Amino acid sequence: MTVPVFLADPADLARPEFVFGGPEGRHAAAVRRLRAGERLDLTDGVGSVAECVVTEAGKDSLRVEVLRRHEVPVPSPRLVVVQGLPKGDRGELAVEMMTEAGVDVIVPWAAARCVTQWKGERAAKALARWRSTAREAGKQSRRFHLPEVTELASTAKVAGLLSAAALGVVLHEEAAFPLSGLPLPGDGDIVVVVGPEGGVSGEEIAVFREAKAVPALLGPTVLRTSTAGVVAAAVLQTRSGRW
Repeated sequence: MTVPVFLADPADLARPEFVFGGPEGRHAAAVRRLRAGERLDLTDGVGSVAECVVTEAGKDSLRVEVLRRHEVPVPSPRLVVVQGLPKGDRGELAVEMMTEAGVDVIVPWAAARCVTQWKGERAAKALARWRSTAREAGKQSRRFHLPEVTELASTAKVAGLLSAAALGVVLHEEAAFPLSGLPLPGDGDIVVVVGPEGGVSGEEIAVFREAKAVPALLGPTVLRTSTAGVVAAAVLQTRSGRW
């Protein structure tokens, strides 16, 4: 059975034993029903891991003993996906799958052709859902470096990310070169832009080209915006040697 992963306070991870409480400890005790003698891994989400065993199970907390600690190195090159806002709950689906595939940074993008708009209170709630989805998917997939989900980005902000990247890519169905054939950097950021349902506009493509981005074709079929990011991640993870 796969050892479950939970988030814990960094200060607790340094102790030889402690009471694991709060929302995460409550979930481990009341929902996962871990009992004395069972294993769990605790992480701060930025690479520190404590391999633990339950010594005592309470109603909403666990007493745990740390068996071993280790640090998981930061993956390189870093994979950043700029995701045009999808319709409905497909945004959370995209975040879940990209987290499972190992994407390091997810950037929600207010593209010109986005049907969905994040404004005011709605923006805060939508961003919170994306971040919650990334956190839960990261634990489920045993990631010890949880992905960063940034604030909503404008096209100008995305252009800045592309300019600073070791490689910037815009997925586009009319591109001449496949993503699988692009030369990849050994380190730095690979930034991949995924357009919304309506695609990336000509004006946006022009801005991104000026920022050194390369248009690339993902494949012969047309993918939904919610699945294009995870497919691109799989191609890049394999070719970069991270997988």
